Amino acid sequence: HVQLVESGGGSVRAGGSLTLYCAASRFFACMGWFRQAPGKEREGVAAIDTDGRSMYANSVKGRFTVSKDTAKTTLYLEMNNLRPRDTAIYYCAAGGSVGDNSYRWFWARHYDHWGQGTQVTVS
Repeated sequence: HVQLVESGGGSVRAGGSLTLYCAASRFFACMGWFRQAPGKEREGVAAIDTDGRSMYANSVKGRFTVSKDTAKTTLYLEMNNLRPRDTAIYYCAAGGSVGDNSYRWFWARHYDHWGQGTQVTVS
């Protein structure tokens, strides 16, 4: 049974920082972070694969950094210069290899396993 447990969410002022954590029972080929704001669709934020390749949504480039600790099977999302529009529930997700199919990075259906989410509120 695959478990993904997010933590680290909270409330911060605009311009502040947070780091999210995803404790995984095991890593998959691709590990990602998605978010969903009220009334909006779930969107991909950042992802990283087994080879260390990473991908970021344009809206977070230069502000967010995704990383992983393989020994601890923990995925991280360091978020800096947070903005009110970053307010959302953030989800950790695990899926197979994206290969050369770049669209898969942020295609929710590519990911087979999801955490319960952690709330991030920026005011």
